[in-house]
Amino acid sequence: MTVRLTFLCATPGSGAPDPAFGDCALDECGRREAASVKAALPPYSLALRAPSIRCAQTAEAVGVAATPENALRDIDYGRWTGRTRADIAAGDPHGLSAWLTNPDAAPHGGESVAGLCRRTAAWLGSLPDDARVLAITEAPVVRAALVHVLSAPARAFWHLDVPPLSVITVTLRDAGDAGDAGSAGPGDPALPRQRASAAGAARAGTASVGVAFAGPASVDAAAVDGASADSVSPDAASVGPAVRGTRR
Repeated sequence: MTVRLTFLCATPGSGAPDPAFGDCALDECGRREAASVKAALPPYSLALRAPSIRCAQTAEAVGVAATPENALRDIDYGRWTGRTRADIAAGDPHGLSAWLTNPDAAPHGGESVAGLCRRTAAWLGSLPDDARVLAITEAPVVRAALVHVLSAPARAFWHLDVPPLSVITVTLRDAGDAGDAGSAGPGDPALPRQRASAAGAARAGTASVGVAFAGPASVDAAAVDGASADSVSPDAASVGPAVRGTRR
């Protein structure tokens, strides 16, 4: 069994340096930027998207008829929905610090990082065999998927800076399958990608895993494996060196 899963990380909706938590519509710049990544998408047999307006408009911009999938919904920000990180840091600094350092914390009354990771892992386990899946969703869901497939601890979540409109491909194979889990298969486009190695520990259940990135992102699996909550700063725009990139 082989599942090739490609994530397209939706844009926040606008170029604001500190966007508000929660859903929003894309502005004109966001639509243009989303349309520009269409050529980077590999072949797929099943297209899914988060149920948000942002992901619906991203799918429209890249010309993909994606089916809404509730399991791909963004993390629930609870009382923080509609507020910026700076606003929360000023009004509830202890709550924000707890959320960024303890995966089980949910000071906003919404969903914890650990809860999101469990939800995403369950969805990954439900994917059909031998499928090529395109999933358009928000960055937190992509982070949670990477935490799972890299067998990283939940505290590594904030060490994954997934840039807007990154195209990230994960290949899941049964342990008995031969071949390189990260190599391109027949019909895969020749994209500039960097392989990720998790020192033999990159797996999801009985699967071996290859991770590839198209565009500006790269991954340092050693940094993910060694992620420590102690290094997380609640007022940092992006935390840790694991995945880096810039907005297109």
